[in-house]
Amino acid sequence: MAVVRRTAADGAADRIPGERGRSAGTCTAAATTLAGNVDGGARVNVRLEGITKSFLGVTVLRGVDLELRAGEVHALVGENGAGKSTLLKVLAGVHRPDSGRILLDGKEVSFGTPRDAHAAGISIIHQEFNLLEHRSVAENVFLGREPVRRGQVDRRSMEAETRRLLDWLGVGTIDPATAVARLSVAQRQVVEIVKALSADAGVLAMDEPTAALADHEVELLYALVGRLRERGMAILYVSHRMREVFDLSRRITVLKDGAFVATSATGDITSDQLVRQMVGRPLEALYPERGNAAGDVRLALSAAGNGRVRDLTFEVRAGEIVGLAGLQGSGRSATARAIWGVEPFATGSVAVDGVPVRVDRPRTAVRAGIGYVTEDRKDEGLALRQSVKDNVLLVRRAALRGAAARRAADLTELLESVTVTARGPHQEVRYLSGGNQQKVVLGKWLAVEPRVLIVDEPTRGIDVGAKQAVYRLLRDLAGGGVAILMISSELPELIGMSDRILVMHEGAVAGELPAGASEEAVIRLATGHGIGDAA
Repeated sequence: MAVVRRTAADGAADRIPGERGRSAGTCTAAATTLAGNVDGGARVNVRLEGITKSFLGVTVLRGVDLELRAGEVHALVGENGAGKSTLLKVLAGVHRPDSGRILLDGKEVSFGTPRDAHAAGISIIHQEFNLLEHRSVAENVFLGREPVRRGQVDRRSMEAETRRLLDWLGVGTIDPATAVARLSVAQRQVVEIVKALSADAGVLAMDEPTAALADHEVELLYALVGRLRERGMAILYVSHRMREVFDLSRRITVLKDGAFVATSATGDITSDQLVRQMVGRPLEALYPERGNAAGDVRLALSAAGNGRVRDLTFEVRAGEIVGLAGLQGSGRSATARAIWGVEPFATGSVAVDGVPVRVDRPRTAVRAGIGYVTEDRKDEGLALRQSVKDNVLLVRRAALRGAAARRAADLTELLESVTVTARGPHQEVRYLSGGNQQKVVLGKWLAVEPRVLIVDEPTRGIDVGAKQAVYRLLRDLAGGGVAILMISSELPELIGMSDRILVMHEGAVAGELPAGASEEAVIRLATGHGIGDAA
């Protein structure tokens, strides 16, 4: 790939495309280099040596080493608080290291600002995108570097070169003139990648890039990462998802408590060994022991269906965790949303503790004893600008009546039971880690003591240690008699947690598998190949 590295020593006018004269010709030349001569260009190698960083006397990075090679995906893993984000910010010029050095192709460089790192060819795609929603794709791609013709921004040239880069990536479905607000999460991620390409980036760091993506959108990201790798870009990939780490990376570096643990070739380490390096425990130890025999039927569906799912007949018993598996579009989340009344069933029946209920909206579901942890905690599960306390009591205040709504909760005890780490109950939820945010969501449902709890992707975007805490909490809830229906795209998680697994295919239950079933058995049913022989 034609990636032109520019160091801090280079002339200011030669750092960023668009600053070199700010002309339409400059914009065209930069994009032509990237999109036309994709097999040429500089190949950047980066090495961080002995990086140490402290804040207010607290050391958060302790002599960390990391090497990024051109044409390679290098995964960076570790629990929350391991130092991953701080290391990315050092690489991006947000923080200066207290000691250690950064080398680009063997030459030591120093970044005083993110602009210096950007000029040197280093781009970061953060989990929270840095895009202006009400500006177009092209305007975001060339923000601050707009081509100028006759004293005005040359929108035609800007859109043409954005189109060239999108076509080079193989994403012809995004219109450069479209406002970012109208794009999906996956499309916005593409825009961030195009921004990096337009600025001649040779190094791209991606922080939890699939945290908010659906399964089919993850496939698009895989394809884009592969294309960037093949053209010579060095990619630092930060993720909590083990499958992505092993699918995409060539090498893996582990951080723990701010210190470098090890760098391994991906083919030389197993997921169990990697988890042990991260948290000091083997993979199987993440999942608590299954409970005792299930009790009475808590949730029963009989021939339930709507426009997205059909003929759903199954039960979930007290004390039981039933996994719901299936490919994207199979009807897993549609089933959860129908049970909770967001998209109600049009046919069939639903019963809770043997009593038929007509769940036509979420408020009805709550009053029937059904809770729902959505897969999108930030947009649907939390009020981010409200406190921990207000979020935990949100459902009780909004959905319950009379004495039930007024009943005082022992908030301290509740937060301790879900092991939320926060400065206090009045801290805004947006400032918590992803794992603690998810615990607040679960605490919100504990506050109303549901009989049935549906959890959709309960550990998406949280680290291994936080996952274990969520697993323990779910198993404790089941031990207290709650019936849990659990949806997850991570098969090891689904198999490790479930007492039974229902597998969906094309809007219907294709079959049931026992605890400990193999991933192959789940996939066969999910793809329609094992229907009729699930046992």
